Amino acid sequence: MKHLPLFFDLSGRTVVVVGQGAAAQRRAALARSAGAAVRRVESVGPGDLETAAAAFVATGDVERDTVAASAVRQGRVPVNVADRPALSDFIVPSIIDRNEVVIAVSTAGTSPTLATVLRARIEALLPERVGALANLAGSFRRQVNALITDPAPRRAFWRRLVEGPAGRLALAGDQAGARRAVLGDLDAARRGGRPAGIAHIVGAGPGDPDLLTLRAAQLLQEADAILHDHLVPQAVLDRARRDAELICVGKRKGHANRPQKDIEAEMIRRVRAGEIVVRLKAGDPFVFGRGGEEVEALRAAGLPVTVVPGVTAALGVAASIGIPLTHRRVASAVTFVSGHTAEGACQPAWPDLAGQGHTVAVYMGATEAASVRDRLLEAGASPATPVAIVENGTRPDERVSVGRLSDLARLAASHASRGGGGPSLIIVGEVAALADARQQHLAQVS
Repeated sequence: MKHLPLFFDLSGRTVVVVGQGAAAQRRAALARSAGAAVRRVESVGPGDLETAAAAFVATGDVERDTVAASAVRQGRVPVNVADRPALSDFIVPSIIDRNEVVIAVSTAGTSPTLATVLRARIEALLPERVGALANLAGSFRRQVNALITDPAPRRAFWRRLVEGPAGRLALAGDQAGARRAVLGDLDAARRGGRPAGIAHIVGAGPGDPDLLTLRAAQLLQEADAILHDHLVPQAVLDRARRDAELICVGKRKGHANRPQKDIEAEMIRRVRAGEIVVRLKAGDPFVFGRGGEEVEALRAAGLPVTVVPGVTAALGVAASIGIPLTHRRVASAVTFVSGHTAEGACQPAWPDLAGQGHTVAVYMGATEAASVRDRLLEAGASPATPVAIVENGTRPDERVSVGRLSDLARLAASHASRGGGGPSLIIVGEVAALADARQQHLAQVS
């Protein structure tokens, strides 16, 4: 390698910056971000380099840069000259800064653009809170090293802290939960027992696997077991680790369903056994997904859990067929409603939903289309209100039909007669008329 990568502690030390332009400003800001005291000068004079740990030269003029670099070297101070690697003792790499975690990318000055591109790709893969994870590990270092003296088990402990429940909780922003997880692992190490695993309640999005969040995709690769909804398509499950155990626990109308309490008990059993469990839910786990109940059950059992949001069906489907759920000219509000309301649950305020300028997205509503139509009409909605039914939204077999509210039941029946059985979403409101005509695979009902 042409340059030896080093990380230089500049905290409280002096860095000289020669020049006054934008390049000099950037280098001064960079030095300050590392805790240095910056001394700005136009040119290098007697005493300017006193106590200096490093110097940046960025005058923008080759002759002035050369003279300044020579003067700095004579003062035995390492120098970097902006955009002139031949005059520099060290170079400035592209930097990814996550507090305690710093990654530098260099092409030895040959292609700053390539270094910038590589930095962007690494940043896309690097969790935003990875610095918090480093801080967590640092806060337990003395305690772990004192308790686990054998190098091999100690390395295994640190690996689990980074990749296991504590690390995932830290990356999710739950610092208190992360510390509890580390303390639980330390207690297990004292007793010689097996530490608990972790559950992740993950949104799978509306169906297109490319709409998975980065964190969801990462967790699918880490999971020991994936308890998934029936509505999660195979294309999403194919993103899982090959040896992960896939367990369908989803509920289907007209089929024997696994009770919710049994699903929660299975998650608790597996997490207690040390497994990484992903509860994979179609759409977003907190939008008609019962994710809240599962979080409550896991917390009541004293087990670690995180929640990873997903693109909920209304957002994914609307984007797929070109319907803006709100539009400045026709809709200023949107409400998500379930077509199947649980017994004892609060009922939607249908008169409010029927008002003009309001978009209603009805989940699981295809089989209840007639009821939805009647309730909205009784609440005062116009029979001519545009509607759209989208089946298998965002997927290759997506089907769309559009029409009027008065025809909603007939639209739903048309889907059923064509073998429709996939997840469907109903959109009611003036915005439904804006559906992309190219996406309308079923005949419009006029």
